[in-house]
Amino acid sequence: MRVGLYAGTFDPVTYGHLDIFRRSATLVDRLVIGVAINTEKQPLFDLHERVDLISHELESMNPKLAISTIVYPFENLLVDCAKEVEASIIIRGLRAVSDFEFEFQMVGMNRVLNNSIETVFLMADARNQAISSKLVKEIARLDGDVSQFVSKNVQIELNRKFNQDRTSN
Repeated sequence: MRVGLYAGTFDPVTYGHLDIFRRSATLVDRLVIGVAINTEKQPLFDLHERVDLISHELESMNPKLAISTIVYPFENLLVDCAKEVEASIIIRGLRAVSDFEFEFQMVGMNRVLNNSIETVFLMADARNQAISSKLVKEIARLDGDVSQFVSKNVQIELNRKFNQDRTSN
């Protein structure tokens, strides 16, 4: 069984991420969505909320994916997470050439740490190349329309988060 790991902070999960979920599902028998606990990034959504948002998106996608998917929070090295979930493939999404330089370095380090795990890059669909979680949060924070970038459920949660912030200030 080929197990693939697609990891990120997913703060929040976007249409770009969902596109990579769908396309990854054609490469593996089981897809693990690794939700990184990265306190340095100071996420808008806590770990539980990000896991719930991804799980909700996967529920609606699963009939189309036709493979087993799990959402797996982790706080260790990516290669160690891959080993824990028995993944032989790490899947990384690329939006632009600038993403490649960082990812290229990460692959090199991961190969030194565990050379039995392959990394596969999927280029973002042209419609999703401009989408980043950081920009989506900024648009939502400024009360802009993020419906082109995230699902209705994620939109609702973004609005809830930023409306809480507005009422508490």
